Amino acid sequence: LGSFLYKFVIYTIIWTLSHQLPLQYLLHKNLISYSYNITLFRICIIIILICVRNFVFSQIYSIIPTMKLQKLYSKVRQALDDYNMITENDKIAIGVSGGKDSLTLLYALSGIRSFYPVPFELVAIAVDLGYEDFDLSPVKALCDELSVEFYVVKTDIGRISLEKSKNQASPCSWCAKLRKGALNDFALSVGCNKIAYAHHMDDIIETMFLSLLYEGQFYSFAPVTQLDGSGLAIIRPLMYVGESDVKGFKNKYNLPVCKNPCPYDGHTRREYVKQLVRQLNMENPGVKKRLFSAIQNGNIDDWVKCTKPSDAS
Repeated sequence: LGSFLYKFVIYTIIWTLSHQLPLQYLLHKNLISYSYNITLFRICIIIILICVRNFVFSQIYSIIPTMKLQKLYSKVRQALDDYNMITENDKIAIGVSGGKDSLTLLYALSGIRSFYPVPFELVAIAVDLGYEDFDLSPVKALCDELSVEFYVVKTDIGRISLEKSKNQASPCSWCAKLRKGALNDFALSVGCNKIAYAHHMDDIIETMFLSLLYEGQFYSFAPVTQLDGSGLAIIRPLMYVGESDVKGFKNKYNLPVCKNPCPYDGHTRREYVKQLVRQLNMENPGVKKRLFSAIQNGNIDDWVKCTKPSDAS
């Protein structure tokens, strides 16, 4: 009814103006009083402003994605169950970079922990690469709010990886190896047996494209990966969550994302592939889901090793 009244008033105003029946004419003919005219005019202006405001906000919310916590729980829980990622009394380290992906994973696992069928522990570990002005205090505050123990591992990985890659186009591969090594070592030192990476569905698809384009093979990292000789396992609970959903969750819950201080952020092969996949999905709606399905059913060695229990029976 409210929407009908708004439209009725606006259409009446437009009709009046278009037929050259201004309010002055009505006043002149003594059809309405001056005070009534002013009151009506003000009401019309208020209604118009409300309609414009509602329209603007509807357009903004249609552009900015959002995702509710229950939807995040559902997708993460499905991945945990499908690939048996968590077993009783696991102690899981979440690799927290301060980005939207790792903070979304932190939020998801800390919530699921309270109702998951088997008990498990969580800790959050951030590897400080040694860059200046990298403030993780908002992440620490979030961990305190979620009752998750938070550790920061101080390193000089940023400087070391730059030195070791002087003759390479990018230090990213060196940085990734050193960062993972520091994370794994510290996770073991605090008694963890699993590490949760915040790789989402888009990451899995992009990794497949990177492997195809630059290595000539069909491969992407698996839902669960056993690290030989360390006793650690890598799990990827966000594998069913798209990047757009992660952005939506960040927007809805105002996650304290920390800006990446790396000078190479956004200038990598992965960023190129990300744009390529985005373009493919724009031109062929639904292609991301089909690509992900191809990876799941592509008999990739590491994926076959962690076949879903339901498929193995």
